[in-house]
Amino acid sequence: MEDNQIKEPEKEMPLDKQIKEDRRAENPEVTKDNRVNESKEEKILTLQEKAELSIRKKFHKQLFTPFAKGINQYDMIRPGDRIAVCISGGKDSMLMAKLFQELKRHNKFEFELVFLVMDPGYSPANRQQIMRNAQLLGVPVQIFESTIFDSVVQVDKNPCYLCARMRRGYLYSHARALGCNKIALGHHYDDVIETILMGMLYGGQIQTMMPKLHSTNFEGMELIRPMYLIREEDICHWRDYNGLTFLQCACRFTETSGHVHEDGSSASKRMEVKELIAQMKKINPYVESNIFRSVENVNLNTVVAYKDKNGQVHHFTEEYWSNPV
Repeated sequence: MEDNQIKEPEKEMPLDKQIKEDRRAENPEVTKDNRVNESKEEKILTLQEKAELSIRKKFHKQLFTPFAKGINQYDMIRPGDRIAVCISGGKDSMLMAKLFQELKRHNKFEFELVFLVMDPGYSPANRQQIMRNAQLLGVPVQIFESTIFDSVVQVDKNPCYLCARMRRGYLYSHARALGCNKIALGHHYDDVIETILMGMLYGGQIQTMMPKLHSTNFEGMELIRPMYLIREEDICHWRDYNGLTFLQCACRFTETSGHVHEDGSSASKRMEVKELIAQMKKINPYVESNIFRSVENVNLNTVVAYKDKNGQVHHFTEEYWSNPV
């Protein structure tokens, strides 16, 4: 294993005992006489403590293990990185923030985190809920404002796609201003396989949501997706176990027209694909992993045409007669 890879944390003292020891260290005058009452009080964990404990214990295998695996497998973090963890207010990005905090506790090399919230024009209630959840979970967010919602309100064609692109640009720009070289988004495994299938069924193309990529407009900046291997159902289980409530969709335009995903795709199309995958899984239990692996096993000798990284199209006939069987 390389020196900068994330290692699974060693077994440690349970969280409630850690809290007790920390509080005693802060208050050395605690005596045996009042420790009975102290122990009763400390059995009641705060929401933040419960959420963190569940990541370390109950959901460690489902959440932290694939989180660390994805970071290692796709080489997402390197020493000296300063990462803007982008929080939209939904379950995925807020869990990502907590996983990054847990990673920071055990990490063997230095990197920095900035927890970034962009307000593109949220309603006061939605903004308040985002800030409340951040406070409850102990995530020290920095919030900045933009006028994206106002900018796309008059756009008739693909306003959601335009909004998603503009949000990405604002996040890159603000993250760079804060000295960050990477932004982290909360897309997960199910987002990936749905995107693959949506591209084929609705876009007539084979492509995937990459685990990381270089920014084309902000030199030196990268985008990483550290939840790439985490299943959505496990995120939901963590949320429900801890009694947490997050924004479903904070876009003011979809309050009446339906949810829109962060990549700009409408909920109706994504939901159709999600349901299609669920139906196929009843016939083939491996369908999800097969879709995921399909874009890792592309044989260019068996495709009619493909585009290279510069967008140039190559047709199989170009080499057909030069390489006869």
